[in-house]
Amino acid sequence: MRIVLQNLTRFGDLLQSQPTLAELAGAGHEVAVACLENFAGAAALLPEASLILPLPGARMLAGLEGNWPEALAAVDGFVDRVVRDFAPEAVVNLTPALAARLLARRLCGEDVLGFSLDPFGFRHESSPWATFLEASSANRGLSPFNVVDLFRKAAGVGNGPGRFALRRPEAAALQAAGERLAAGAPPDAAFFVGFQLGASAAARQWPVAAFGQVGEMLWERYRAVPVLLGGPGETGLAASYRQACPAPAVDLIGATDLPGLAAVLCRLRLLVTNDTGTLHLAAGLDVPSVSIFLATAQPFDTGPYREGCLCLEPDMACHPCAFGVACPIGNACLSAIGPETVSRVVSEFCDTGRFAAGAYPGARAWLSAFDTSGFMDMVSLSGHDAEARAVWLRVLRRVLRQFLDEKPFGEPDSGLPALPPLPGDTRQALATLLGQSAELLRLLEGQAGLAARNQAMKARFLATWERIRGLWTGSPYLGVLGRLWMHEAQQASPDLPALLGRIRRYAACVAALAACLDRS
Repeated sequence: MRIVLQNLTRFGDLLQSQPTLAELAGAGHEVAVACLENFAGAAALLPEASLILPLPGARMLAGLEGNWPEALAAVDGFVDRVVRDFAPEAVVNLTPALAARLLARRLCGEDVLGFSLDPFGFRHESSPWATFLEASSANRGLSPFNVVDLFRKAAGVGNGPGRFALRRPEAAALQAAGERLAAGAPPDAAFFVGFQLGASAAARQWPVAAFGQVGEMLWERYRAVPVLLGGPGETGLAASYRQACPAPAVDLIGATDLPGLAAVLCRLRLLVTNDTGTLHLAAGLDVPSVSIFLATAQPFDTGPYREGCLCLEPDMACHPCAFGVACPIGNACLSAIGPETVSRVVSEFCDTGRFAAGAYPGARAWLSAFDTSGFMDMVSLSGHDAEARAVWLRVLRRVLRQFLDEKPFGEPDSGLPALPPLPGDTRQALATLLGQSAELLRLLEGQAGLAARNQAMKARFLATWERIRGLWTGSPYLGVLGRLWMHEAQQASPDLPALLGRIRRYAACVAALAACLDRS
């Protein structure tokens, strides 16, 4: 089958769709990749792509502000070219935005996996996994799954171990990168460590001065030279780094195209980075990393899809913070993880090639590793796996796998290690929340049957539905389930049996969560 894999988001997200692409191609499908025009170079790193279909998204948006008929004609022109050059039989759309849904339907009608629209224009997802992928984006702190695995499941694959492998640079590119690094470093340089100084927002950017202290340690102890990486808009960070650190560094910020960046990464012993697209490029090229997750970023969902990478996040009760909420403590997480901690773990890796369990002052330290089902997981190196957030994420991970696969609930922790006990206050709050949820779902199920025959009961049914939505979306524990509940309700209304089935499915999920709570 000829399939268009459509990912119209950022550079890092596009790269992270490679495991999905590989599984589709491995099943015998011919897969083309539709992406934004400015990320076509990134799509060239996807080895299984039989064709790259660049969409001039920026020009289309600009056209809508000026001459919308011409912009719509450009969309039609893109669709016509795809049909002419590839003749797709299906689309896998991994972008939930309305424009992407419309484009997917325009390309292949109802033969869309992931995000689409039904014949009446209502939002439609092909599976609960796709619905969860969008719903979890607003509750990242409660999402226990790496986005790569969510992409895989939303596309209808992901039933075995995942593997992230981008196209490696050619020998000539690797040689050129090596020569470039050598030319910018002192003659006695021993090896190179990458520093990605920038991030998508200042609140997610570890201080440049802290990077500088790590760079000074590398030079003094190992004669290792940092390589400064980043885009053209981040050249000011290089100047700040030079002021903070007198030790040698190779400044490549704004000086590499994507193939050049890939070649440079392959020449590094280690990458030290914020949560960025460069992190995911390194993971796909099998380059080890130390990544720092600040503000809204957290490693469980956007960490590197490669085993053996170290992820650090502030050891603060408020981390990760919510989206769209101003920090009341002046972004204190920026200084929570000190350069001494990062210098130590970088030095440890340079000496041994691994990261060990132990004390990580100021940080919660997680090591990326695959679980028994082939999903990416995070293993605590700093003893934080017994904290309430970590335990609850583990509970959600076990129960939601069955819920989203739409399988009957068995023993969600059968054959898995026992969960640490939750703190007493957290356990009590969860027991109360899950008890209220079960009662409201039982009430809603009864009202649904009556509402089908009694107009007056519809108002009570809707009021109960709203109480459940409010209970979950306002909860620090079930917010992601509330979003999923909301998203599913926005789809075209099902018939009564389907509606009752949905309510019972949520009731079974709540019961499974309660059972896990009883065993923790």
